[in-house]
Amino acid sequence: MKTRYAVKKYNPQGKISDEKIQMLKEILHLSPSSINSQPWNFIFVSNSEIKEQLAEASYFNKEKVLESSQLVVFQAIKNPEDFEKQIEENLPEGLVEYYRTFVKPQGEAAIKSWFAHQVYLALGVFLSACVDLGIDSTPMEGIEGDKYDSILNNEKYETLFAVVIGQKSEEDKNQPIHTPKRRLERKKVIVEM
Repeated sequence: MKTRYAVKKYNPQGKISDEKIQMLKEILHLSPSSINSQPWNFIFVSNSEIKEQLAEASYFNKEKVLESSQLVVFQAIKNPEDFEKQIEENLPEGLVEYYRTFVKPQGEAAIKSWFAHQVYLALGVFLSACVDLGIDSTPMEGIEGDKYDSILNNEKYETLFAVVIGQKSEEDKNQPIHTPKRRLERKKVIVEM
């Protein structure tokens, strides 16, 4: 964690090996979620034409998307009915009942928020895996999700955020050796009781 940071400039020649990409895919596949709900989809984009289209929908992140090795789009299932069908087919009745009793009664907005929370769990696992594998990354909420959805044409899911992965440029001034990490004092965020 001392070396992990949000890369601002990538080396366009820095490519991630297929072996490491497969490892990242498996790590996402195994990511934890509440009741093993898995209300998600992860799209690995290396196609330059699609990356260019997505870069245009990435605000100030455009250059990162274009220079990266790959872009990974994190999506949540759109329709709660589709989700309920998915868990009915794949989870034990007790877990389905948990969803019906504690999540579903809160309404659609709360359900979608719960879906998003599960996808963010996968993001934490993914970013940790990247640093462990020596892959540089930049999580990005600064994207136009609706445009991503239109480009990706993945009707059952909606984009929450994306992560650029690749190899940092040595010119990147955001590296901890140039811009030291700044965190609140540990005693302000770590509490013992």
